[in-house]
Amino acid sequence: MPSEFPMHDPQNIWQTQTTELFKMSANELRVRAQQQQKRARLKAQFSMIGGFIVFVFFAWNFSKAHEVVPRAGLGLISLWGLYFAYQAYKRIWRPTPDTALDATLESYRSELEKQGDYARHVWRRSGVTFCFLGLALVVVPGLIKSIEHPGLLMNFVPILVLLALWFVAFFFIRRRDRQKLQREIEALRAFETENQG
Repeated sequence: MPSEFPMHDPQNIWQTQTTELFKMSANELRVRAQQQQKRARLKAQFSMIGGFIVFVFFAWNFSKAHEVVPRAGLGLISLWGLYFAYQAYKRIWRPTPDTALDATLESYRSELEKQGDYARHVWRRSGVTFCFLGLALVVVPGLIKSIEHPGLLMNFVPILVLLALWFVAFFFIRRRDRQKLQREIEALRAFETENQG
C-alpha cells in the first residue's frame, strides 16, 4: 500500500486521483431543479428587500445632507439600492408548468448557466462599482477633513472596518457559491452523459 501512494509528491497524487461522477435519477434531477429554484428565489427576494432598505435609508440621509459631495454620494448609493433590487427581480426564477424530463433538464441547465453568468459578471450586474463610488463620495471628504483634525478619523474607523469585513465575506461567499454551482454542473453533465449512452 505505501508504494502505491508516494508521499514525496502530494500534488501528483492529488492531480492523478480518479473522481467519481455523480449518479442521478430523473426524480433526483427534478428535486434538485426545484431546490435550486427555491434557493434562487429566496436569495433574489432577500436581495430585493435589501436593495429597497438601502434605497430608503440613503434617500432619507440624502434629504438631510447639506454638503454637495457627500449628498451626491448618498444619492448614488440610494439609486444603486433600486438598481440592485431591480437586478434581483430579473433573476427570480419562474417555474415551468411542463414537468417532463427534457423540459426539467433544459430549464435546470438554463438556470445553472444563468447563475454562472451572473457570478462571472457580478460587479457589473449588481452595480457594486456604483455603490463603492457613492461610499467614496461620502467618506473621502470626511477623511480629508480628518487630516487637519486627527480626532475625526476615529469616526470613520467603524465604517472602514465594516466595509473591509463585508469585502472579505463577499469573496468567501462568492467562492463557495461558485464551487457549489460547479458541482451542480458536473452532476448535470454526468446525468446527461449517462442518459445519452
